[in-house]
Amino acid sequence: MEDLKTYIESGVLELYVLGDLTVSERHEVELMLEKHPALREEIVEIEKSLQKYSEAHAEEAPEHLRSKILDRLEIADEEKDTPVVPIAKSGNKNDFFKYAFAASIALLLISLIAIINLSSQLRESNNQIAILRESNQKFSSRVNYVEGQLDEARQSLKIFHNPEQYKLVNLKGTQNAPSASMMVAFSAEKEEVMIDLASLKMPANDAEHQYQLWALVDGKPVDLGVFDAKTDTSGMVKMKSIKAAQAFAVTLEPKGGSVTPTMEQMMLMGSI
Repeated sequence: MEDLKTYIESGVLELYVLGDLTVSERHEVELMLEKHPALREEIVEIEKSLQKYSEAHAEEAPEHLRSKILDRLEIADEEKDTPVVPIAKSGNKNDFFKYAFAASIALLLISLIAIINLSSQLRESNNQIAILRESNQKFSSRVNYVEGQLDEARQSLKIFHNPEQYKLVNLKGTQNAPSASMMVAFSAEKEEVMIDLASLKMPANDAEHQYQLWALVDGKPVDLGVFDAKTDTSGMVKMKSIKAAQAFAVTLEPKGGSVTPTMEQMMLMGSI
């Protein structure tokens, strides 16, 4: 029974009713109908369903199309070699088949139009779904961006509202960048060093170079990491940890940083 149910749900019976199977496939279906009489009831139900669908979506064929079909039928009737005997019953029968054929053609055309319309509606629905999905992705990206900005703002407020934990060091520009400046937040207790990109005023670095932050510890420079200066950067950025420092400085180094600072490229400096 499970195999029979799978066979019914495969859609082959609908294709059989619509005449959309090859000769061998139709033969296989007919063998199944002989073997399983219940399938004949399914065929009847499918035919009823298709008939109801056709009646529900039926539209009167355009007048010019119906006239064209009837004209072709009359021409074909006149070209027959066998003469037509003018008997009333025979004429009525020919008229019946002629109009039945025309009605079948019209019903076929209407069905094709209905299928095309359904296909168009399905494509339109898929397009709307794609648009909604894209809008949802953009909205999610925007929400993530706003949440990131809020986190940065909270971090900045946390630092500026806790002066007992964080010392704010204002780094000023050297002769290499007289108008440059940057704020560094340092917590010896938490061993944290953070730079405030919102206060950063420095020339943007190129792709081959980065700015490198240094801490002066007992007279020796200690690497605290590299960063980029861009016009759209903002918020607090955590650098490498350090327990103590007497001053901070920024140099312009090759991308990735240097082991020792390039003194000729000293851009910022500030003491605690």
